Amino acid sequence: MKTQTAVLPRQRGMDVSVFKKNAVPLLFLILCILGVMVSGMDPRFLLYEVLTRFARNSFLVLALLIPVSAGLGLNFAITVGAMAGQIAVIIITHYQIKGLTGLAWAMFLSVPFAVVMGYLAGMVMNRAKGREMITSMILGFFANGLYQLVFLFLVGTVIPMKNRSMMLPEGVGLRNTIDLWGISRALDNLWRINIAGIWVPMGTLTLVALLCVILHYFMRTRLGQEMRAVGQDRHIAEVAGIDVDRIRIIAMIFSTVLAAWGQLIFLQNISTLNTYNSHEQVGTFAVAALLVGGATATRASIWQAMVGLLLFHTLFVVSPQAGQALFGIPQIGEYFRVFVAYGVIAVALALHSWQRRSR
Repeated sequence: MKTQTAVLPRQRGMDVSVFKKNAVPLLFLILCILGVMVSGMDPRFLLYEVLTRFARNSFLVLALLIPVSAGLGLNFAITVGAMAGQIAVIIITHYQIKGLTGLAWAMFLSVPFAVVMGYLAGMVMNRAKGREMITSMILGFFANGLYQLVFLFLVGTVIPMKNRSMMLPEGVGLRNTIDLWGISRALDNLWRINIAGIWVPMGTLTLVALLCVILHYFMRTRLGQEMRAVGQDRHIAEVAGIDVDRIRIIAMIFSTVLAAWGQLIFLQNISTLNTYNSHEQVGTFAVAALLVGGATATRASIWQAMVGLLLFHTLFVVSPQAGQALFGIPQIGEYFRVFVAYGVIAVALALHSWQRRSR
């Protein structure tokens, strides 16, 4: 009996600490279950939608892991990487390079744009130490303004464009929507299998799994360990002889390149480029998905990214029908979806703050 009384309080303490540690994913798991029950959505349709979204958004969420490890916080500036990917896809669409070859060329062409943008973003972050999250968000808005200027006013005037099907009727600026039929599902259709009537894009999922393995082993390399050291304490890292500013710039470059590739994977699945809007919500949705998985601004793992993707997109799929079923108004569903996207970040950050205070 004495042994039991000594062990039980410790077990209760462990249960409470586990609950606190996983409060965010548990909360959204409950919301997902309630949403599925209320919406009455067909399970096969739900599984297909979540699987499709999981495959096409994974790269974008995984692109956040390296900046978090390096102490740069939640990098909303992956929007800049998404722009680099879109620039590349506009180029290969202009020259009508199709299929998997076109997608490979787009990935290759996006790298120099992403490296330059990531380097400049890293330099800005080094000037804003301690305020990286808000700085990365504003940086995304600034880069979006330059992007709009180039493709709305300079293309067709300063920058020649021979493919008139991509241009606005006036001959200046790109169309709002560009059909990406040339690379439509080039990666998804490379290898896919049918499981119970659901097509699973094994090619895309294999590439995601490969990135997870690479990130896992990368963080064990010397460069990865230096990034972790910088993320844990910049001052101690400097004393240990680590060039903190250089490490942070490298982390931003890696993140931007991965985000560019992630946007290309996203676009080949969607098969349409919304020229001026496709990149705008990339940072918000990726950060929300990562936070739902239990990550914080200082610590994130591959497992948390995967769990967050599943929970966030399940809630994202069922929320419109759940909102309509609860309130009986069709428009409520779309408002519900916007609430989920932005509310997730607010709730997750509030819960993480509560967890830190309760330690």
